[in-house]
Amino acid sequence: MIIRPATREDVAAIVAMIANDKLGRLREDFQNPLPQKYYAAFENIDSDSNQELMAMEDKSGQVIGTLQLSFIQYLTYQGGIRAQIEAVRIHEDFRGKGTGQQLFEWAIQRSKEKGAHVVQLTTDKKRPEALNFYEKLGFKASHEGMKLHLQSEDN
Repeated sequence: MIIRPATREDVAAIVAMIANDKLGRLREDFQNPLPQKYYAAFENIDSDSNQELMAMEDKSGQVIGTLQLSFIQYLTYQGGIRAQIEAVRIHEDFRGKGTGQQLFEWAIQRSKEKGAHVVQLTTDKKRPEALNFYEKLGFKASHEGMKLHLQSEDN
């Protein structure tokens, strides 16, 4: 498996994985051709040095996994850096085969290289299988997360 920065050419495959679950189907607009808003978001992510959108590919070059790693500088922890993992997806044909664990091992190592003192993530309570997966990797539910949606969840 190869883990590399995502390119514009990977965006459709990444959005297809994001849209391919019960929650993603409700929030995403995956179609062919892919709406321009996804490419605009990719350009914003790609131009930000604190964002790393990653693609994991198999031996044939097919994108089979993705995650976004954000590095957040803040004043607490003596000016520490926090790594935030978001939008983790593994292609359905590769789930349960250790692919996700490899992607997380890479993300944790990358976070250490960038000087982060903590790696954090959120997971929707409607995804208990993801919660179990993250706990097996050593993540702890140490905080209570909250959100305030500023637009309807349909947008």
